[in-house]
Amino acid sequence: MTASTITQIWRFPVKSIRGESLQNAEITELGIEHDRGWGVFDVDTGNVLTARRTPELLFASAAVVDGEVTITLPDETTVTGVGASTDERLSAWLGRAVELRPAGDEGGTYENPMDVENDDDWVSWQGPGGAWHDSTKSRVSIVSEDSLGSWDLARFRTNIVVTGSGEDELVGSSVRLGNAELDVTKRIDRCVMITRPQPGLDRDLELLKHINAERDRTLSIGALVSSGGSIAVGDVLSSA
Repeated sequence: MTASTITQIWRFPVKSIRGESLQNAEITELGIEHDRGWGVFDVDTGNVLTARRTPELLFASAAVVDGEVTITLPDETTVTGVGASTDERLSAWLGRAVELRPAGDEGGTYENPMDVENDDDWVSWQGPGGAWHDSTKSRVSIVSEDSLGSWDLARFRTNIVVTGSGEDELVGSSVRLGNAELDVTKRIDRCVMITRPQPGLDRDLELLKHINAERDRTLSIGALVSSGGSIAVGDVLSSA
């Protein structure tokens, strides 16, 4: 990969809800601190909701202040913390019984449609514990500016954007960001999530078709954390 530095850091406190841009962050064994730390749990199905099944989630945003999560709903009102009041507000917004739950030892159950155009033929799987991540092989995601091109980063919900290109070449190696060390494990497969509408972006099936055809279904790389530490915009990505 060409020499690169961090230009953006993103944290997504609530699974599938838009996140917050950071200038610096702590990386723990679970990824960026508080990333995917909470999930909207569907009481009836027992699944953690994602924008694959519930695109409305992408019209809210979340941030963490002093360790507590605040969700800004589409009408610009806010809910803060875990509890009955938050659950009632989220349930009224989504039209179903839901609870905001912090991640625990047991991972969430997630779904994805195999028939993307018709949102049909759904499959499900179990994610890892500790945070509401989809994959056991990725806690931090990275994409280069060259790979991202003109696509809106909001479509992909990647944690870290770096200058340069060639991040796919890092799979199977260890890298250093700030004083954290990461083991790059995979290229990240893309699904119907990136086609979903959100503020300023319409539904876009052509985007997924393009990535499937031109990028072997992937964009961004995923890594596990071998040694935690702090990172900041401007830090260099280098071989460990």
